[in-house]
Amino acid sequence: MLKGINPLLNADVLQALRAMGHGDDLIIADTNFPSDSVAKQTVLGKLLRIDAPAAEVAKAVLSLYPLDSFVNDAAARMEIVGKPNEIPPVQKEVQKEIDAAEGKAWQMISIERYAFYERAKKAYCVIQTGERRFYGCFAFRKGVIAPDAE
Repeated sequence: MLKGINPLLNADVLQALRAMGHGDDLIIADTNFPSDSVAKQTVLGKLLRIDAPAAEVAKAVLSLYPLDSFVNDAAARMEIVGKPNEIPPVQKEVQKEIDAAEGKAWQMISIERYAFYERAKKAYCVIQTGERRFYGCFAFRKGVIAPDAE
């Protein structure tokens, strides 16, 4: 245990978050996502795990991870097949965590399922969660931390 660091963030996840640079993508995936096969194609090349609901994982990650303010797709969700505008409860919960972490309303774009898979393959890493609800899959693009930030 470390003070000030969410205990969900294990050593492997902390190492990946620290190693990532501006513009790198992080995928937070539900239990149904093909996480292992996709993770093998990422920069990190191996799957990371946090066995907790998606919103709890997003909260933990976003406590350390700045979103990219220079692009409009820094926070993305996998859209529901055939219902791209529907936002299920799991996505609403993660949206609340994004807004809380950023201190303001932050747009989360939707990405069609197969386009999301392609973005995930190009990501830095994939964290598979214990989220069992469908469409609990998200992409976060890393931003920068200003030199004078705490």
